[in-house]
Amino acid sequence: MRVTVADVVAVGPGKVDLLEAIREHGSISAAARSLDMSYRRAWLLLQEINQSMRRPAVLSEHGGEHRGGSTLTPEGEDVIRLYRAIEAQASAACSAEIKALLKLLA
Repeated sequence: MRVTVADVVAVGPGKVDLLEAIREHGSISAAARSLDMSYRRAWLLLQEINQSMRRPAVLSEHGGEHRGGSTLTPEGEDVIRLYRAIEAQASAACSAEIKALLKLLA
């Protein structure tokens, strides 16, 4: 599922995976590495997410003595929770159609 705001995909599976990886690793660079994604790609995805939201999903501190890091805001946590709940409900509601579609795939 993808949610668009204006002409930008504000939330989709890759962006939610990135948010979960940031929650797990505490930094954009470590999250990007865990997803086999460039730092630049991760940063651009986060920029799209944050610009699409009323409040940012991720807050980052620049490097320095304590080397910075990134954390999810409560809104970022809500994005993950709501997206995964929608996925689960859609999967349950469409299980027959998903099975039929899978029979058509190699």
